[in-house]
Amino acid sequence: MKNFLSSKRRFLVPGFIVLAVFLFLIIFTQKDRFLTEDARFKKFTQQLFTEEVTSNTLNLHYTLAYPENYGIKSYPIKLGSMDPDKLEESYDSVEKYKEKLEDFTYKELSKENRITYDILKLDFSTQLSIKDNYMLQEPLSPNLGIQSQLPVLLAEYTFRTADDIKDYFTLLSSMTGYFDEILEFEKKKAGEGLFMSDTSVDRIIEQCNAFTEDLSANYLSTMFKDKMKGFVSRKAMTQKQADSYIKMHEKIMAKRVFPAYQSLAKGLADLKGNGTNTGGLSNLPGGTAYYRYLIRSGTGDYRSIKEIEERLYTQLLTDYKKMQSLIVADPKLLTDASSLPETCSSTPAQMLDYLNKAISQDFPDSGKPSYKVKYVHESMEDFSSPAFYLTPPADTLSPNVIYINKSSQVSEAELFTTLAHEGFPGHLYQTLYFGKTEPDDIRHLLSFGGYVEGWATYVESLSYGYGADYLKLDDSLMELLWLNRSVSLCLYSLLDIGIHDHGWDLGTVTKTLNSFGIASQDTCGEIYQYIVENPGNYLKYYLGYLNFIDLKKEAQTAAGKSFQLKEFHQYILELGPAQFPVLKKYLLMEYK
Repeated sequence: MKNFLSSKRRFLVPGFIVLAVFLFLIIFTQKDRFLTEDARFKKFTQQLFTEEVTSNTLNLHYTLAYPENYGIKSYPIKLGSMDPDKLEESYDSVEKYKEKLEDFTYKELSKENRITYDILKLDFSTQLSIKDNYMLQEPLSPNLGIQSQLPVLLAEYTFRTADDIKDYFTLLSSMTGYFDEILEFEKKKAGEGLFMSDTSVDRIIEQCNAFTEDLSANYLSTMFKDKMKGFVSRKAMTQKQADSYIKMHEKIMAKRVFPAYQSLAKGLADLKGNGTNTGGLSNLPGGTAYYRYLIRSGTGDYRSIKEIEERLYTQLLTDYKKMQSLIVADPKLLTDASSLPETCSSTPAQMLDYLNKAISQDFPDSGKPSYKVKYVHESMEDFSSPAFYLTPPADTLSPNVIYINKSSQVSEAELFTTLAHEGFPGHLYQTLYFGKTEPDDIRHLLSFGGYVEGWATYVESLSYGYGADYLKLDDSLMELLWLNRSVSLCLYSLLDIGIHDHGWDLGTVTKTLNSFGIASQDTCGEIYQYIVENPGNYLKYYLGYLNFIDLKKEAQTAAGKSFQLKEFHQYILELGPAQFPVLKKYLLMEYK
């Protein structure tokens, strides 16, 4: 028996191993087939999220406070890459993502996953549409360029652990190499006749010089010292440790960061004269195609330029007529509008608190989120927006910081509506509301300026109504103020299309602005230069706003008397940032 069993076992064991290995290989190589289509899709988007979020440490840090909870334990510390060869390779990756996406059986996906699928498919196709024109992208610009945005992002880099401080130091140290890549990219643009104008170069150099003017008073230096002081006061580190970190920071600033900005300024100065185009994208090879890409990727609007222009002109005429009617009914409104009080009777925090309560009738409850109001450092005031909101990590939804630029002289009414745009029910509110719906992680990495800025502009328009009581201003005056802003944004959006699609020059733009009462040559020149340097930027705000207005009208028509504004806002917020064709598709499903 023993021999038999032993013999039998000797025969079965190898056979069993072969069978087990065979079954293992089948299961391992085709294991996804045992998953539901939703599970497979989630696995795909999670893989996509991990690959994309770890490709840039700033993106990672601002997207996830605790990446280890997402299985991300090791990753390269880098700012990204502007190497033309790597940029070209990135389109191959997008093509592969698109192919993998199209392998899924759409009808077997849940509604949530179908939304993500539709967003990704349209986004991939849009990215691939400019594969041959990627050299037209511009990483540098005085207002929205990397050299302008990077200091703010680094200054607000949250230190949760000692490793975060080390990562921060590594990022600072890598700026020299990163800026060298940007400069090489600009040299290649110059070689292909795509370099920026001397005017833009001078403005960027001026900014670089302002940033490197004083090491001890630099924004990054003062912010870092404040953070170390906070650690010491909380007894999270000793004074000796803090002093050591501060000394290290000063060394890196002096030997890596400042030289990076100085080298960039010098390199750009050396390239002056190569940028023969002082106008818009339409003057460059492939420029109009690239501009259409910017509108689609930036605003999420996929209509033709002609359709977009017609929509803008219709709104311009409508708002202009409303303004005339208000002024005819009460001519004093013009005087009142030009003499608004600049002294604020309340703080920004008080205004935000009021707004959070005032919107409750028209918007779903957002709770009582914590936030801070900070002021842009003096060294960055001339080159920063009037106000901006820094998006918190998706896994903590905090901290929430709204920056205000004190150098931007605004009235109390303008500050109030700006805070509505940035805070409640604008960016801060929208970000937190969508974050609390726990969307697919990949949704946090996808950027749709038309939705985000369009929403903020849409709710800003409503805030003029909320502000009348708070600011003790007449309803008609507040309506006139919004209509004036709407007409201005619409006009700038039309100029954007004129400059970058039709080839309008400074003379044409000046004549157009003159017809709207803007007579100053300096003002006309500044508006023209800003639009030249930031193609499509105004459209994110205004065309995005018009899309929300139009969606509301369609929802009202579909719902009839049962339409509720709060419910409409809830649907928009829950669907979250997306291209407008996708948003419209799923919004109107709610009204069937």
